[in-house]
Amino acid sequence: MPRILCIDYGAKRTGLAVTDPLQIIATAIGTVATGELFYFLKNYFIAEPVELVLIGEPKNLDDTDTHATPLVRRFIKNFKKEFPAIPIETIDERYSSTLASRAMIEMGMKKKDRQVKGNVDQVAATMLLQEYLRSRS
Repeated sequence: MPRILCIDYGAKRTGLAVTDPLQIIATAIGTVATGELFYFLKNYFIAEPVELVLIGEPKNLDDTDTHATPLVRRFIKNFKKEFPAIPIETIDERYSSTLASRAMIEMGMKKKDRQVKGNVDQVAATMLLQEYLRSRS
């Protein structure tokens, strides 16, 4: 069964998470410099079948766009051109970084490791993907 990939897109870094082949568990696969994201995705899609890509959509509490929303929309447009056979859907990412930071504290992660921005990005992507999986069942 193909996997589902989740992207926590950022201007500098992008966190990535993926399901297992049975689409039960979400696991972080790392953080990629955003400028290298398409290169990474091309290689990943060759190595692993992916049936869906989720991307966090940044919104304010009142559902208005944030400063990052146009960046995500531009990425989605380019993704659809580059990978027309792979569907991409948005998922609400409000508070994802805050919740990821709290989860890392609860997991007992050392403060030094929590301050590494890439760790927050990949945990946020994992949490978004796990929430998507939970909502499907």
